[in-house]
Amino acid sequence: MATAIDVRRRAADTAPTLRRRRKPWKSWLLFLLFAGPNLALLLVFTYKPLLQSFYYSTLQWNIGSAAAMPVGLANYVDWFTDPSTPRVAGVTLVFTVATVGGGMVIGLALALLLNRKLAGRGLARTVVVAPYVLSGVAVGLLWLFVFDPNFGITSALLNAVGIASPDWYNDPGAALWMVIIVYLWKNVGYVALIYLAALQAVSRDLLDAASLDGASAARTFKDIVLPLLGPTTFFLAVTTLLSSLQSFDIIRAMTQGGPLEGTTTMMYQIYQEGFQTGRAGYSSAVATILFAVLLIVTFVQMRYIQKKVHY
Repeated sequence: MATAIDVRRRAADTAPTLRRRRKPWKSWLLFLLFAGPNLALLLVFTYKPLLQSFYYSTLQWNIGSAAAMPVGLANYVDWFTDPSTPRVAGVTLVFTVATVGGGMVIGLALALLLNRKLAGRGLARTVVVAPYVLSGVAVGLLWLFVFDPNFGITSALLNAVGIASPDWYNDPGAALWMVIIVYLWKNVGYVALIYLAALQAVSRDLLDAASLDGASAARTFKDIVLPLLGPTTFFLAVTTLLSSLQSFDIIRAMTQGGPLEGTTTMMYQIYQEGFQTGRAGYSSAVATILFAVLLIVTFVQMRYIQKKVHY
């Protein structure tokens, strides 16, 4: 027969177990207290519209219309069979490759320059990063004057060296490169800033050891610095790729997708079909296709490239 002492001992032994069982509930409540508002905002403003877009892509529906007719995958079939689709996909590919690749190369070069001991280095860093925080619409409108074929500074500089200025406004190829140049000017400061932070984190002991071993500056950069920048390069590749594929404001301000759809990317096509022609169902289908492209590209980067850049 259990004595009072045995009962107290059993109660003392079970108390820690009960406390451990209560702790997960307290942790969950604490998590919901701090993360709950952000999760609610994500659900309302990100995931709900995403799911609605998937649904709208299966409808033949015009904005403002009270009726919508289910059409299944017809909007997707229309996009893939549209004669303008190869041109839009090609413009998107050229714009993305040029802005991501060019931004990485130019950003790294600027970071290497700004990492050196130069007079006015602080001011130079501010000047390089400043365009990134400016409004894309304001930047686009400003650069329209720079590229003006009659009064722009670009035309004046080219004419000064005997080169005819391209017709930036009416030539589809020239217009695309005009938008690419402006996008790089605005966003390259972000890449340079991230690379600069990574360069300052490189151990000075490694650089000094390479110098004592007689390695040249180029060899040190190639065999030591560049591999150590691998994780940063991977991060920038992911973020700049996603940003480039979703670029809209500069194209809208400068060319509005023209001339002759020469600057119409998939992102801008979503806007055109949804808010200019009113084809909300078709626009949602294009948005879903772009989402699938972003998802696949990001998955490939995370699955096959990430493990190759970490040490």
